[in-house]
Amino acid sequence: MKFEAPIPVAAIAQLTGAEVIGNDDAVVLGINEIHNVNLGDITFVDHEKYYDFTLKSAATFILINKKVEAPEGKTLLFHSNPFEAYSTIAKKYKPELFSTKNIADSAVIGSNTFIHPNACIGEKVVIGDHCVIHANATIYPYTQIGNNVIIHANATVGADAFYYKKQKTHYDKMHSAGRVVIADDVEVGAGSTIDAGVSSDTFIGMGTKLDSQVHIGHDVKIGEHCILAAQVGIAGNTKVGNGVTLYGKVAVNKNIEIGDGAVVMAMSAVPNNIEGGKTYIGYPVVEARTFARQVAIIKKLPELWEKLKRL
Repeated sequence: MKFEAPIPVAAIAQLTGAEVIGNDDAVVLGINEIHNVNLGDITFVDHEKYYDFTLKSAATFILINKKVEAPEGKTLLFHSNPFEAYSTIAKKYKPELFSTKNIADSAVIGSNTFIHPNACIGEKVVIGDHCVIHANATIYPYTQIGNNVIIHANATVGADAFYYKKQKTHYDKMHSAGRVVIADDVEVGAGSTIDAGVSSDTFIGMGTKLDSQVHIGHDVKIGEHCILAAQVGIAGNTKVGNGVTLYGKVAVNKNIEIGDGAVVMAMSAVPNNIEGGKTYIGYPVVEARTFARQVAIIKKLPELWEKLKRL
């Protein structure tokens, strides 16, 4: 998430109670968790295992719970609880918004867009022209929807990211500072759910079609003209290329990439990156041709076992 205007790092330190290590005259341009950081962003790290990775990341500002020397070009903010400090910043500059109306006063609705009864359109939502929002669909605050988009009944767009930090007795929730952005000509099936980004945008590309009961996790980026059949689930921060087809009940892991034009057959699981232009099947997935050979060999195992017993 980029701030509306640059913020002095001294102001961030004052807000969170952090100690600045390095250039205290620098300005912060945005806030992002580690998978999406850019130059000028602030992020956090609170585990020694990830210190080196975070300190070498693109982030310019890092909330950290250990006093170390700031690498060249970076400013550190020492805090005993970086997760809490990060959430404080997110809540300050992307506050949760509430509305007492089905269509919030600050929502912007394009021409020839029809909103069915009982749909809920949150604060600062923008919906383009020639869209249809069906009954009981819920569009959370800050969501951006393009033109010619159809959101079917009971779909939920922009719910909080499923992002928690485990403590000894409970889980601390990360405040969702990202949005959902839906491009033109997208269709979202009935009962589908698209989570907002933790700090960047969850994005659905132009012409992509989601069947009913599809779940898209936080910060997922889906390309153009993809087809996602019923009960597909994609975990957070995964990137799906253009023209990808995921058939029913495909499960996709977090933080991975699916290449352009990939096809994944029903009830398969994608745990790691897969190349585009190929068809996959299985749990975990392999190329369909490999899977066919494996099945052929498995079918022969009883016969081979009988031969072995006779030796």
